[in-house]
Amino acid sequence: MKSHLGGPEQVVTLGNGASVRLRPIRPDDEFRLMALCERLSPRTLYERFFSVRRLRPEEAHAFANVDYRQRMALVAEVGTGPEPKLIGVARYGCSDGETTADLGLVVEDGWQGLGLGSILLEEICRAGEQQGITQFSADVLTENRRALTMLARHTTIVRRTASHGVAGIVFRRGADSFAGATRQGGS
Repeated sequence: MKSHLGGPEQVVTLGNGASVRLRPIRPDDEFRLMALCERLSPRTLYERFFSVRRLRPEEAHAFANVDYRQRMALVAEVGTGPEPKLIGVARYGCSDGETTADLGLVVEDGWQGLGLGSILLEEICRAGEQQGITQFSADVLTENRRALTMLARHTTIVRRTASHGVAGIVFRRGADSFAGATRQGGS
């Protein structure tokens, strides 16, 4: 399947020199999603899901099965062979006919701070724009400074509200294209 990435996958080089493959999620990623969630620290789980809990099998199934239009997800993976390891996921979902999509993103703890979150944010927003989505929304804990800083740096924030420790942010992809990682092309 061709994707907005210019092919079925794209390789990017992170700040530490590691090569990571980005590709659209597939139904067979269900168990890799659950394994990723098992490796997340309690803090990362809380920042992503607002609770410290593990992904249930039915949630992993729903997350891994998208229509690539109204619901889309990109995964970042490392390793070769039959079972590469997922280290990050970005997704959006919107109701039929809507032009605003909810966005979620998580990067495994050991891979945070290397630019992967920013790359995933840029690529999932680009994928949504290609499907007619004009704005994205995200609920972010107000204590999650890294996520808030990333959104401020790489997107154009349209509206921001805060209530009970959660910032509701509506944004568009930034006007200037992301210039962080080195893309090595599709394969």
